[in-house]
Amino acid sequence: MILAVYLTVLNIVAFAAYGIDKYKAKNNKWRISENFLILLAVLGGSLGAFIGMLVWHHKTLKAKFRIVPCLCLLLIICCAFILYGNYHLTVTEYDVDLGLNEDLKIVQISDLHNQVFGIGESVLLDRIREQDPDIIVVTGDVLDSSHTSYEIAGSFFKGAVEICPVYYITGNHEVRLMKDGTEFDKFISTITSYGVIYLDDTYIDMGDYILAGIAEKSLWSFNAYEPFDDTKPVILLAHDPKYTELFKGLGADLVLTGHIHGGQIILPGKGALLSPEFCFFPPYYQGIYDIDGIKLEVSRGLGNSAVPIRINDYPEIVVINVH
Repeated sequence: MILAVYLTVLNIVAFAAYGIDKYKAKNNKWRISENFLILLAVLGGSLGAFIGMLVWHHKTLKAKFRIVPCLCLLLIICCAFILYGNYHLTVTEYDVDLGLNEDLKIVQISDLHNQVFGIGESVLLDRIREQDPDIIVVTGDVLDSSHTSYEIAGSFFKGAVEICPVYYITGNHEVRLMKDGTEFDKFISTITSYGVIYLDDTYIDMGDYILAGIAEKSLWSFNAYEPFDDTKPVILLAHDPKYTELFKGLGADLVLTGHIHGGQIILPGKGALLSPEFCFFPPYYQGIYDIDGIKLEVSRGLGNSAVPIRINDYPEIVVINVH
């Protein structure tokens, strides 16, 4: 979203600059420097600059401006690559044996960050519906604190509850929005009125297993409920995967997390490049890890926050078949 706004504004500016410079040239007025016009193209405004050259018939015969169409082609290729990386929805499926009496199919959605997948999130919701889940769990950061849209997040939840029961915990971006108070509280009231089950710092006995949640703000000093015994398997929802000692201490058997965004860039043979905390090569970034008997699952998530680029790290819907 941020990258799209940046490129749109810059290309409009570039198109206008070429037109203004043409007008100034015709009227013998002070000109915009050629270096500045080329700089606009280099910074990402090459499409607007190239269209401006054609529309205004400006700088088309200047040798140094032959770089503009080349930059335009490069921009189109890069944008196509980035768009594909950000919007190519994948479904990743895992099987986990917890000794349940009846099989359970969980769809996990994590780190949506107000990313839009179709009108009213229709593309995302259709892909979830295709999985025929028993429950949907949302492990935080459905909102983004830097370009917040409660409407986009609300549309997702409104559609999701029509598929099956939905359980939601907060992530670090929701923690930032909680400081605003009123708007976030209204959001929680709205989605719970749709039927979303808000699972921050609470749990539900589902009969065959325990479904528990931890609020992001509680991960540092958790005391919301006592550790579970081994009477029933415990499926725990948490946003950040690094609190493995806490998960183990609570008696979790399967922990579903996100937050890392797959490191934004996954290098073959090396793993995820960078965590949201700017830690290089974080140990947990995608898949299921066996940690002292706990199954820790980390989703690559769906959206982006600060860095709007994914390489070898397509957004994913996670499906977990629990037996």
